[in-house]
Amino acid sequence: MKNPIHPCLWFNSNAFEAAEFYCSIFTNSKITNNTPMVVNFELNGQQFMGLNGGPHFTFNEAVSFVVECDTQEEIDYFWNKLTVGGSESMCGWLKDKYGVSWQIVPRILGQLMADANRSQRVVQAFMKMKKFDIDTLLKA
Repeated sequence: MKNPIHPCLWFNSNAFEAAEFYCSIFTNSKITNNTPMVVNFELNGQQFMGLNGGPHFTFNEAVSFVVECDTQEEIDYFWNKLTVGGSESMCGWLKDKYGVSWQIVPRILGQLMADANRSQRVVQAFMKMKKFDIDTLLKA
């Protein structure tokens, strides 16, 4: 790829700590470079940059990272790891302890939403959820 695109995450002063945290959760992940100002890392092969930029900017829900999961075990794993020190929200959303927003969603959700006969029931079911429950969605 000639011009790769990857996100840069602005942290106060703990970008390396955050990169270590994320790399401990996602497989095929590693820190590739670390300087006092910038840490480069990969999560599941996706490149990221963490910047120690100071307190001027903070994260909000305008940007989130979506993790598509095949099983309930995967949803539970990512949810439990990423909410440590963070907070749960609704419909599969959470904030980790650094304030970064994540969506932990079942991969099958798009298929369920595309089914005109059940999409409204699926929406009604997940609007009551914090962490997604695949069985409940399938029964909707």
